[in-house]
Amino acid sequence: MLAGATVIFLFVMTLLVLAFSRGPAPASAQADETREKVWIVGLGIGFSVTVLATLLTYGLVVGERLLPRPGPEVVTVRAEGRQWAWSFSYADAPGHVTEGVLHIPAGRPVDVQVTTVDVIHSFWVPQLAGKLDAIPGHVNVLRIEAWAPGDYAGVSSEYNGPGYKDHVFTVRAHDEAGWIAFLAGGER
Repeated sequence: MLAGATVIFLFVMTLLVLAFSRGPAPASAQADETREKVWIVGLGIGFSVTVLATLLTYGLVVGERLLPRPGPEVVTVRAEGRQWAWSFSYADAPGHVTEGVLHIPAGRPVDVQVTTVDVIHSFWVPQLAGKLDAIPGHVNVLRIEAWAPGDYAGVSSEYNGPGYKDHVFTVRAHDEAGWIAFLAGGER
């Protein structure tokens, strides 16, 4: 985003300098009209439409990838919030429950079914995905994916009473061997 904003800023500044450093007036009204069409239509409208179309296409592609859809490579996890802890259960390992640490495989999409047993909480792992509210009696699904093994900080960013600032969890992304060992009960 910074690179894109910098390119646009530099382009606009170049146009501004060119506008203020205009040479002598054109000899005819027709030449002046042609020059205005190039600036207004070509650069003003054409550039704006091109940038907006590119951003829209990018947003649609990324958004489509993040939609929760079942598939053979998708891992499903249930996240249950309560004051002041998170517990996680795994569809691939029935009966396997962890407290405060969500284990996922790196490089694979994970659908997190987010719910709560008491008040509204918010499930958020800033490095992996956007935030999603956990609502009592309702299950929301959030798709996350860690590209590399490691630990990622998660928070409950919804005010839900005193102590909400300490309502945190960790997402631990495993390589393939680590994920298989976790499912087999090796790490909790």
